[in-house]
Amino acid sequence: MVQSSDATSFVNAQPGHYIRRLQQVAVALFMEETAEFGITPVQFATLMTAHEHPGLDQRSLAARISFDTSTIGGVIDRLEKRGLILRNAAPHDRRLRLLTVTEEGERLLEQALPRVRAAQQRVLAPLAQAEQQDFLQQMQRVVEAHHDHVQGERDGD
Repeated sequence: MVQSSDATSFVNAQPGHYIRRLQQVAVALFMEETAEFGITPVQFATLMTAHEHPGLDQRSLAARISFDTSTIGGVIDRLEKRGLILRNAAPHDRRLRLLTVTEEGERLLEQALPRVRAAQQRVLAPLAQAEQQDFLQQMQRVVEAHHDHVQGERDGD
């Protein structure tokens, strides 16, 4: 049996605990900043990635944003219902669906991007400018070192 004088001391000393809490903070700030657009972080990442890579298929998009391939379809369904993205059959393989951001989706991205940037700045605001860059690099290094352990993520969308 694990002995501890304080029931929370073990949890509060764990990096995973703070990583989860930081994710909660990031999502809350994103949702607060982008409330008027009715878009989640995963939906935004999906839309932005489809914008940056026109004609990308669903599976490749899921890989680019590290999202579970079995659930990305639902994210795209919701964006498609809102008229923000289209799925078109690939000319070389009718089973493959290629993604295109609609004009309405492009407008949403243009309007939401400053608010998304503001949310990201708010996440890092407690750190000095130099610390922010170091923190980002350290997070990237940790994530990249463990890339093979994660197939995709399911992040509430």
